Amino acid sequence: MISAVSEQETKLLLSSDEISKRVSQLGREITQDYKDKDLVIVGVLKGGFIFLADLIRHIKLEAEIDFIRVSSYKEGMEARDIELISDTAISLKDRHVLLVEDLIDTCRTLDFIKKTIMSKNPASFQICALIKKKKSRETKIAVNYIGFEIDDKFIIGYGTDLAEKGRNLPDIYVIE
Repeated sequence: MISAVSEQETKLLLSSDEISKRVSQLGREITQDYKDKDLVIVGVLKGGFIFLADLIRHIKLEAEIDFIRVSSYKEGMEARDIELISDTAISLKDRHVLLVEDLIDTCRTLDFIKKTIMSKNPASFQICALIKKKKSRETKIAVNYIGFEIDDKFIIGYGTDLAEKGRNLPDIYVIE
């Protein structure tokens, strides 16, 4: 493991094989649900890019891909402030948008992203998340495609990080 992670006590939660199988299943579901639709897949940076890269290889449709980046933890920001760092670059008007996120936790950031995308008048908006934590949310948002539901634990790997480290781990670990 890398140094910032190796100092932490970790336990394997999801192996790369388990993740790969589930990502493939999600790709097949999305392919079926979006056939004959003008699909735009929007990845949430930074955490969602690894999941998105693997997922799109299993979606057997023509689709445009774009990214959105927000921050809620910049220096000097209150914990509840959310800032749009980078918006989508392509038009979402009258298109079917699938947002791809690595982790659903409180839904505060997701609510902000949803409002940002909905302001662009898409034909539809759905969410695909690799991980959804089982806990009460500050905001209720429907997540249409879920890879795995987990207890409220801090995780690292496969896009999720600890102080920007560990995203490149192929498995997902719980930090004890």
